[in-house]
Amino acid sequence: MLLLSALVLTIACGLVLRRFGYEAHLPFTVVKYGGSILWGSMVYFLLASIVVTAKPSKIAVAAVLIAICVEVFRLVHMPWLDAFRLTTAGALLLGRVFSLWNILAYAAGIGAALALDAALSAGKGVWQKPAA
Repeated sequence: MLLLSALVLTIACGLVLRRFGYEAHLPFTVVKYGGSILWGSMVYFLLASIVVTAKPSKIAVAAVLIAICVEVFRLVHMPWLDAFRLTTAGALLLGRVFSLWNILAYAAGIGAALALDAALSAGKGVWQKPAA
């Protein structure tokens, strides 16, 4: 249940950052890459919520592979796909422009989510997942 809570909180933080980050006068890099870091964390928490018996390290590897695939998919251009990318949902889900920096930000977010998962799993039973 806490993994789902982390997932929802991460999504909310990402949406708030992208919507209000510039209005709050945050620097471009904080808004842009902060959102990407949160997106990577979201992928980790989503997978961890679905595959609850997997080891966190395997979840992290799968999350990195998914993030790389999504980023490389940005190199694919078709009229209907580019039209979807111009929508808010398309921009949030698929992004618009390929960037290696995004992959690094995703990896940082996945690493942070993995570290949080490991720290809380080692706690006093608050974040328990079934044994793998």
